[in-house]
Amino acid sequence: MKAAKQEAFRQCQALFPEWQPLSAEQFDFDDPKGFSSFTMGIRARVAVQPPAVLYRKLAGKENAILDFATERDVFLLLGAEQIAAHCYYYDETCRIEAFYDGRTLSAEDLKNPEILHKIADQLHRFHQIKPRNLPEQTFFKLLHAKWGPQARFVVEDMVGVFPGNEQEMCAELRELYSDETLAKVLHCLPTGEPVFCHNDTYHGNIMWLRIGDIRLLDFEFSCLNHRAFDFANLFAETVMEHKLPDYPYFRVGDSPYTVDDIAVLVSAYLDNEVFNCAADRDNALQQLMQETQDMIMLSDYMYAMAALPLALEPLQKIRFIPYAHTRFGRFLAAYERRFTS
Repeated sequence: MKAAKQEAFRQCQALFPEWQPLSAEQFDFDDPKGFSSFTMGIRARVAVQPPAVLYRKLAGKENAILDFATERDVFLLLGAEQIAAHCYYYDETCRIEAFYDGRTLSAEDLKNPEILHKIADQLHRFHQIKPRNLPEQTFFKLLHAKWGPQARFVVEDMVGVFPGNEQEMCAELRELYSDETLAKVLHCLPTGEPVFCHNDTYHGNIMWLRIGDIRLLDFEFSCLNHRAFDFANLFAETVMEHKLPDYPYFRVGDSPYTVDDIAVLVSAYLDNEVFNCAADRDNALQQLMQETQDMIMLSDYMYAMAALPLALEPLQKIRFIPYAHTRFGRFLAAYERRFTS
């Protein structure tokens, strides 16, 4: 990873005049983090402008939901609306952003009602944005069209590179990108007009600033979807425990969240809207909560699809075939419980 840090530093030196006479030894580099791309904080030990940046290496962009130009326009619009960080530089290889002084949320933070209220406010602002040139198709149709062929390549054309037990999983994963599975996914969606959604709202994509504000991160999956998915995905990812020492380096835990936790988030979201009477608000709350609970299973489907292209060149210490297999199995089981029981 030393080469990645040197590359990031060289790009920052070319961009920031006050960094040019300095050496890399005068900066602190965070360990890169990421799933399909990686981010790395870079902070100066001396007084320069800017004192710190977030460098995002745009690896794995064959997984992009939007084309490059649209994704860039979306990010810059979100920056102008003060939802995303200020952008210093953006090209097809990397993005260099203003550095947020704070930390990403932990799963435990989602038990804090104050934090949930602030997340709800940010999501409501996000859902009011109307970027130009977004695809007319909604997120899950785009996911199937763009990620399905990559998933097929991994589990069919490249199956021989995996150990025997994972080859057996690959055979079962062929169902993941089928038209029949897409039909199941679309059957889970609520009625109503889609809006501009984040689509990857797990706790690690939310920053808690030292001044107390909440900011959303990582907008690579942002496009039209049903707003309940942004609530559902916030709670769904917390069942996964990553970076364990033994194969397959993760496990699925039990969700620590209750209907009451979801209600705190959804109710705070609706505080940003105007209703004719208390009954109308209560009806909206009950409907949106039900839609949220119904869509939690779609996070498992999304992460299963997202994981497969990473199985060939993983950026994390995790076996992505078992990861996708586990996620997809959870989706199928939840779908059966909902629609056949």
